Amino acid sequence: MNYIEISSRNNEKIKYVNKLVTSSKERNRASLFVCEGIRLCYDALISGYSIKEVYITYDALSKYNEKAQVITDNADKVYLITDEVKDKLSDTVNSQGVFCVVEMKHSTTEEVTAGKRYVALDSVQNPQNLGTVARTAEALGIQGVIVSGGCDIYNPKALRASMGSLLRIPVIRTDNLCALIEKLNSCGVLTFSTVPDNSARDITTLDFSRGAVAVIGNEGNGVSQEVQNATSVLATIKMLGNAESLNASSAAVITMWEMMK
Repeated sequence: MNYIEISSRNNEKIKYVNKLVTSSKERNRASLFVCEGIRLCYDALISGYSIKEVYITYDALSKYNEKAQVITDNADKVYLITDEVKDKLSDTVNSQGVFCVVEMKHSTTEEVTAGKRYVALDSVQNPQNLGTVARTAEALGIQGVIVSGGCDIYNPKALRASMGSLLRIPVIRTDNLCALIEKLNSCGVLTFSTVPDNSARDITTLDFSRGAVAVIGNEGNGVSQEVQNATSVLATIKMLGNAESLNASSAAVITMWEMMK
């Protein structure tokens, strides 16, 4: 592998990679995203993603020798960069100096099947919440995360918060969550919206044995009325004290635990 050296942060390649880091629009246009850090880059590779380019400092190449070698050996191109360039690309406070430009995978709603258990996010905006949900879903054995609107699943903060889970578990994006829910309803799958409403069904009373899709709503507005109408059940997590509702990721964690316990 021939390494190409880049020392200027004004290099056109560096400007473009920085754009992939900061712009969801550009990521989706190019079907490319950026992983930062040796663990995340390695996770992308072993999860079957195609590594198009690697940008790595001399120090990182030496420090992470074994994994760095595997990553660079499987990339189309490798660029050796300076610390100044590293700082231009980094989305973290203390960067490890390893960046990969990765080709997106494109999933379809056909992958969502009866008999399995999924969590669906209805316009969840916060990348930290998205990452936390994916990480917990993988840990508990949820079979996939459905994302409708909201945060870009390849947002760097979401990828880091998920500790690579967004790369390892099935993540299905849809522009029409209601249509997907109605299809699953017809297959006998339990679909339910989580709502902070005492008149809704207590989540601990639901039967998840034939598969289920739990919908978690937007941080500010909850599950949209349209999606609530499409799901077969409204469910709630009974709470003590004076709390009116839970954070989106907290609600998702408790919901997934109930589904899998």
